[in-house]
Amino acid sequence: MSDPTVDGACLCGAIRFRVTLPTLFCGHCHCTMCQRNHGAGFVTWVGVARDQIAILSGEADLQHYASSEHGQRSFCRACGTSLFCEIDAHPDQVDVPLASMQGPIDRAPQAHIYFDDRAEWVVVSDDLPRLGGTTGLEPSA
Repeated sequence: MSDPTVDGACLCGAIRFRVTLPTLFCGHCHCTMCQRNHGAGFVTWVGVARDQIAILSGEADLQHYASSEHGQRSFCRACGTSLFCEIDAHPDQVDVPLASMQGPIDRAPQAHIYFDDRAEWVVVSDDLPRLGGTTGLEPSA
């Protein structure tokens, strides 16, 4: 990959950001919070080190929401696009929806997490690992 950065944006373009590669992971999250937050069966997240993401414009439009007792999500207050997820247990990491990235990253999705919580109407036919249990990261039967 020639360019070590990938830009991203919200739907309306008010918030623009840049991620410097390499990423930490890429995975499909099936937890019910992600389902409700994105209005989708699952969300494909890209994990990046906090010091490898920069807000290029629109920081004043970035609204933070404490989505649980252990983390927060950020979204564009103009268009509502969900952009970042930050979890207290991983303070040096920011998760970004792959769909908000405007170019290829350095890896394909690696696993399904919180697979036990998946929406019953989601059909998964790939061979990626399916993780679940109480942590969402345990091998799923």
